[in-house]
Amino acid sequence: MSIPEWLKPSLVGIAIGAVGIAIIGFAWAGWQGPESAEEMANEHARTEVVAALAPICVNQAKNDPRLAETLVRLKDVRSYERPNEVMQIGWATMPGSDTPDRGVATACMEQLNSML
Repeated sequence: MSIPEWLKPSLVGIAIGAVGIAIIGFAWAGWQGPESAEEMANEHARTEVVAALAPICVNQAKNDPRLAETLVRLKDVRSYERPNEVMQIGWATMPGSDTPDRGVATACMEQLNSML
């Protein structure tokens, strides 16, 4: 089956338009493939989990009998090193877990900064 001559320019235009729309959509319009959408969803979930766990860290800090002396020590530590201290103290270790979480420690320290 042969394509009529009068239809060929339309088909070429449709093909070029489809390619152009795809390029514009993915490059400038924010379209995403399944990998980047999944990556974004995982990052959003991680952010929400950290936001949910940070108050537990703050509560563990407030229930620590050595809170006052620990806060004095945290004042002397550089701000970028404070999450490490929170992790070492154990406030960022969630119940049921054996290891502290850096994201929770960072969010916790942001909330505890008002106490420093």
